[in-house]
Amino acid sequence: MDFRRSVLWVIFTASVIFLYNAWLRDNGRAGLFGEPPITASAPQAQGSVPQPAALGGAAVPAAAGAAPAAVAPAVKPATLTEVRTDVLDVKVSSAGGSIVYAGLRKYPSEADPKRDVVLFDDAGGHVYMAQSGLVGGAFPNHETSMTVLPGPTTLGSADSLTLRLQSPVVGGLQLLRSYTFHRGSYVVDVRNEVINRGNVAVSPQLYLQLVRDGKEPTENGTHFSHTFVGAAIYDSKDKFQKYEFKDIEPQAKTIQAADGWTAIVQHYFVSAWLPQPETGNRQFYLRKLGADLYATGVMLPLPQLAPGQQEVQSDRLYVGPQIESQLQGLAPGFDLVKDYGWVTIIAKPLFWVLEHIHDVLGNWGWSIIGLTILLKLLFFPLTAASYRSMARMKAVGPRMNALRERHKDDPSAMNAAMVEMYRKEKINPLGGCLPVVIQIPVFIALYWVLQSSVELRGAPWLGWIHDLSAKDPFYILPLVMTASSFLQVKLNPTPPDPMQARLMWIMPLAFSVMFFMFPSGLVLYWLTNNIFSIAQQWFINKKMGVPEFKTPS
Repeated sequence: MDFRRSVLWVIFTASVIFLYNAWLRDNGRAGLFGEPPITASAPQAQGSVPQPAALGGAAVPAAAGAAPAAVAPAVKPATLTEVRTDVLDVKVSSAGGSIVYAGLRKYPSEADPKRDVVLFDDAGGHVYMAQSGLVGGAFPNHETSMTVLPGPTTLGSADSLTLRLQSPVVGGLQLLRSYTFHRGSYVVDVRNEVINRGNVAVSPQLYLQLVRDGKEPTENGTHFSHTFVGAAIYDSKDKFQKYEFKDIEPQAKTIQAADGWTAIVQHYFVSAWLPQPETGNRQFYLRKLGADLYATGVMLPLPQLAPGQQEVQSDRLYVGPQIESQLQGLAPGFDLVKDYGWVTIIAKPLFWVLEHIHDVLGNWGWSIIGLTILLKLLFFPLTAASYRSMARMKAVGPRMNALRERHKDDPSAMNAAMVEMYRKEKINPLGGCLPVVIQIPVFIALYWVLQSSVELRGAPWLGWIHDLSAKDPFYILPLVMTASSFLQVKLNPTPPDPMQARLMWIMPLAFSVMFFMFPSGLVLYWLTNNIFSIAQQWFINKKMGVPEFKTPS
């Protein structure tokens, strides 16, 4: 049993060491095993984006289903129109009516708390924007100069506001676009009205795309691991698929689907085109546009337009935080952008319970404590039996040491005598391992819940803990947690081997050191778990009359 417990501690500690190794590389340092640091992509040099030919030339894909061209300058200098709501600051360019800036007013930047988190941006060496247009001919696209029509640009006391843009007639088609913003919402309703003002029938397609460079956001992977940044596509057939930017090739990858959406995902935040209606023929595409520039988008077929006819396509653009309760209602599978990794099957129910506790308590810190108590109650029968087994082991410790001394020259006789003692005392040699085994998957799942949940970003608990997703600024929780870990060791049975006994004291120390860089919410969970485990073990030891343990010399 002692050997197996030691192995479990080694596995547990090794897991934390690998997490620490990932954190070192993500923060620009060499790994513990000599790996180079993970470096963000270099800022894109001015003018390095491929510039296609002028409108009407080869820059506009003529073939049905071809991905739209890369970003290019408009015919005349672009102007920006600023739109301000209670949750969004947005800039819309006259070049194609693209959204080239989106700041989230409710989310301060981790890099600079005086500034907002910025998703869309095309300044300062960063490219990230939402574009749309028409293909199938020399039609208005994201390079076409558009005129902003008169109307409000600040939400004020209204519940919504609409920004309208109008293109010139290009290839016989005119495109009228409107963006409608709503109070308290990160969903933008996008309406594209296509009018055939020419003399012949045409069959255009509408594309909706997100264009981004491969730079790591400043908000990404700050807590001990490197989180995913890249494109995502969902449809009912292939479900949720992620694509790292480095794996996107210059040759467009296309996916035919009957439904679905496309997005760009980063830590805590997401932008996505959500075509409406949710079902209908569409073609998704991924393409590398140039050096460190990528596009993910969707092609939507429009009916043939005779001269004078018009067609309206209404869609939604989401640009904001990964708030799970809001994502679920926007589109099928959209909540999957909140990535829990391989522990999703445990993490999603954990967050569901945590969220409902928060609805009652109103504080995420107390909710974590409440969740810990619920988990302890859930596993109480199993852990109580395990603690009773450990208490019996501790009680028979002196007799076990006497057996080892008596049969030290005869291992077979010693093992037989120990098995007989276990049988008479009703001791399960593996019972003491169960608490550790049970906690490992829950610990990892809760780590990803705290790592992935923007709901906990900036959430205070009490006193000095102002952000449960960040480390304790004064390391008070990790220090108390370390002390509780040593107290737990003191309550456990003493390994007969002096080396194992020392190892049982060293392992908690090595493990606890890692917690100094963990999110304070995770440390709070582990500390609460330790306190309740200590109380349970102490009560069982007291009830069974187990003698006090002396620290090994």
